[in-house]
Amino acid sequence: ILYTAPTAIRSFMKLGREIPNRFDLSSLRLLGSVGEPINPEAWMWYRHVIGADATPIVDTWWQTETGSIMVSALPGVTETKPGSAQVPIPGISIDVVDDAGEHVGNGNGGLLVITKPWPSMLRGIWGDPDRFVETYWEKFQDKGYYFAGDGARLDEDGDIWFLGRVDDVMNVSGHRLSTTEIESALVGNEAVAEAAVVGANDETTGQAVVAFVCIKQSYTSKHEELTGLVDELRAWVAQQIGAIARPRDIYLVTELPKTRSGKIMRRLLRDVAEGRDVGDTTTLADTMVMSTIKGQVTKK
Repeated sequence: ILYTAPTAIRSFMKLGREIPNRFDLSSLRLLGSVGEPINPEAWMWYRHVIGADATPIVDTWWQTETGSIMVSALPGVTETKPGSAQVPIPGISIDVVDDAGEHVGNGNGGLLVITKPWPSMLRGIWGDPDRFVETYWEKFQDKGYYFAGDGARLDEDGDIWFLGRVDDVMNVSGHRLSTTEIESALVGNEAVAEAAVVGANDETTGQAVVAFVCIKQSYTSKHEELTGLVDELRAWVAQQIGAIARPRDIYLVTELPKTRSGKIMRRLLRDVAEGRDVGDTTTLADTMVMSTIKGQVTKK
């Protein structure tokens, strides 16, 4: 069994197949994804290159606070969909609701909630019970829902697709855009291995889409010059999602800031996009990566 974060998968995508091809992966029986929503393109690469088109993938959702996996594909039960975590684990009660706590229905997006407590879940914060209520229960306290802080949507079959933290949802000219959706569009381009999208303050639109993109080594080896790629990627996003999602800025970088558990620290990228001093970097796996990114952005 191999569990890894989508960011690690995309890092391997950037390097190509050379590294995984050095190893005998035939003993693998199950592949897992955890930490962030996985892009469909990364899912397919994971399945094809690491899993040899035979190993099931379970894209799981859970939190340290929930104590166990809450949502996952179920090999042999569900028909997997690249990019979808799919269904609650048997016994878990999950819903996607609007700001009033009402079920959004299939084909719509909203806020992920656990509608009934589960024995393994966090029961308090030591010495600060008020913070516990405020953080996890206050938003839907009248309904008794646990709010995880994540956005999600239900597809036409009722399967769950995670959109990332609600803090990462941008408001561009009154349109709510998911960073995950735009990142998936970018990674769907043949040149892109990884992408991180943030919303930056903009006087005209309120927020503007800013993307930080890592290019595949296989692409750079075939293209000595990347002139024009930024404009191509901006047009690509507009084609895939719509003109409103076209990034204002795209920065080509060699790495993204990640924690030791593989999560992208988008707040640091937001600092760069808005021209602020970069905040605390002590939780990063590589504390020097932000200096590299700032240098690459400055050279643009």
